[in-house]
Amino acid sequence: MKNKYRILKIAITVIILGFLLSFSLKKFSGQKITDNKISVKMNEKTPVYFIDEKDIREIVNKENPSRKVGDLNIPELEKKINSLPAVDSANVYLNLNGKLNLDIKQRVPVFRLNYKGKDFYVDEKGTEFPISKTYSHPCMLVTGDVKKDEYEKLAELVDKIDKDDFSKKYFIGISKYKDSYNLLTSEGNYKVEIGDLDNIELKVKGFKTFVEKYLVYQDPQKYSMVSVKYQNQIVTTLNPYFKENDSILKASHKDLIKAPVAVVKKASSTSLKPKENTKQKAVVKPQEKKKTPEKKPAAKPKAKVKIE
Repeated sequence: MKNKYRILKIAITVIILGFLLSFSLKKFSGQKITDNKISVKMNEKTPVYFIDEKDIREIVNKENPSRKVGDLNIPELEKKINSLPAVDSANVYLNLNGKLNLDIKQRVPVFRLNYKGKDFYVDEKGTEFPISKTYSHPCMLVTGDVKKDEYEKLAELVDKIDKDDFSKKYFIGISKYKDSYNLLTSEGNYKVEIGDLDNIELKVKGFKTFVEKYLVYQDPQKYSMVSVKYQNQIVTTLNPYFKENDSILKASHKDLIKAPVAVVKKASSTSLKPKENTKQKAVVKPQEKKKTPEKKPAAKPKAKVKIE
């Protein structure tokens, strides 16, 4: 008999609890999610304003017109917010008091890429997302045919530039021509050729040494390019529009004219092919040709910098 009473008590207790629970759930489901019960938090470390709290609240009200807790589909709402291009992640949940919490993390652009007239942002994960009509985030501008598999390495390069005071002062943009990257500078009209995206720290260190030991004593307009893509050497290209370079360029032009004559004399008894080759060499820009035959004495451009 005692066991029967015990079982009966347990059954009655379960029924009462079930009734109370269903009543509570019904009451909870009937609660309205008012504006003061919606909490929106933006969790990104770097402030960005592609979307704001107002945008999120509008999405919540659109997804749940009745504003009742029981009519709210949280997984669907979370999916809707995550589908926004500028959103990196979204976490949506309800408290027992009926308060709706939305933790939003927006994408933070690392650089802005311009390719074939189209502009878009790329974040640290290498994810593309469109620019906004209402907000423009300050970041490095990159131009050229940049491949998607280069996004992450390029983002690392931009991050290193932003964190280094010297690099941040000098480099204001990045361009890619064919397979070679160039850093655009804030001083002068020259660019810094770095080649590929490997050994970036070593290349930037080489340019920094060149600036501190030579360029600070020169007019920055003197050069059109400073190349640090070669291992353990820096190659400079003179600016043909800088007046002080006229005498140097004229002298190098004379050397280029003499060079093919010597070749013709040596090969005068042979076919005309050597002559064709020499003509082609003479067409090459003086500053570029100057560096090619004199590649062995790599210090020559540096010597010129020291003299002047």
